[in-house]
Amino acid sequence: MPFARVIWIVLDSVGIGEMPDAAEYGDTGSDTLGNIAKRRKLDLPNLCSLGLANIKPLANLPPVASPAAAYGRCALASPGKDTTTGHWEMAGILLEKPFPLYPGGFPRQIIDEFERRIGRSAIGNCAASGTEIIERLGGHHLRTGSPIVYTSADSVFQIAAHEDVIPLWELYKICETAREILHGPHEVGRVIARPFTGQPGAFTRTANRKDYAVPPPKGMLLDRLAENNVAVHSVGKILDIFLSRGITDYDKTKSNADGMAKTLEAMDHTREGLIFVNLVDFDMLYGHRNNVEGYARALEEVDRWLPAFQEALQPGDLAIFTADHGCDPTTPSTDHSREYVPLLVYGPNAKPGVCLGTRATLADIGQTVAGNFATSIPKGESFLPLVKPA
Repeated sequence: MPFARVIWIVLDSVGIGEMPDAAEYGDTGSDTLGNIAKRRKLDLPNLCSLGLANIKPLANLPPVASPAAAYGRCALASPGKDTTTGHWEMAGILLEKPFPLYPGGFPRQIIDEFERRIGRSAIGNCAASGTEIIERLGGHHLRTGSPIVYTSADSVFQIAAHEDVIPLWELYKICETAREILHGPHEVGRVIARPFTGQPGAFTRTANRKDYAVPPPKGMLLDRLAENNVAVHSVGKILDIFLSRGITDYDKTKSNADGMAKTLEAMDHTREGLIFVNLVDFDMLYGHRNNVEGYARALEEVDRWLPAFQEALQPGDLAIFTADHGCDPTTPSTDHSREYVPLLVYGPNAKPGVCLGTRATLADIGQTVAGNFATSIPKGESFLPLVKPA
């Protein structure tokens, strides 16, 4: 193996410019990193030292003469721009059609069947921020016991319920029922339990979220690694996206800061194999809420963490930083955006300064990881020969 351990970090929604077909998705002009940099001066010296600003011009972030990492960008070859599509493509699964979205709420026949099978009426049935809809409908939910159904820019059917009104075991059962109903043309990427506690005006979502994803097709990256007895430690929502397949150990996270801390902890005890990380705050807290300042601070938080991460790297490590799609907080839309994603590949003994160009698919990353561990996946072209030690 060229590298004994790979640490793969997905900066959720940190896109780096619109793709050629962005107009088909209503995303003309979207550029998550670029537009934030224009609006608010970013302090990202460590990411820039790796080569972030060498990928494309970014306001007030000059490129460096000798990037410490290999650098480039990836296109999303699959149709769509959601979490499941991006992560599945990384693992070698290219979709022929996107997962369905419901910006106007779910069809009446879906809701009718859902209510009939769970024995409760539902409220909401719209696209909304999770915190906003709980504040708006939480009191009604407390009075009636009706679960709150909502969706987002992702292909998701989310169900919010107060833990004192609908206990967790029942909420999870309700989600399982929804997962059974949502198949065929209405097969959303994920059904998500969103429990909360508290009183009107002070509701708080709990850490008992649970995702019910569509099972990925067999033969994707994590299946191949399991066949080769490669340890995989997931941090964040990777576990839920891939339904635990091929994952030998995991950490759930509460925030980016928690995810970064748990990544370092995982590096202490997972000495070989893959550590697969998703840092979701960019998307969940800032992109969908058009919070430019919050997004900028989150980027700078990762940048400040990088020296500690680099210090923890071993000579045989390879670190990969990328994203799954965009979510430009500077545009009127609060949806995901159809963008290229950055690609930074770094290791103490990896070749620095290599321009990886524009990769045709996110599956190139998965193919690189697969090749490192002596296997392969159905899609993608490995860039391992460009970065491995001579």
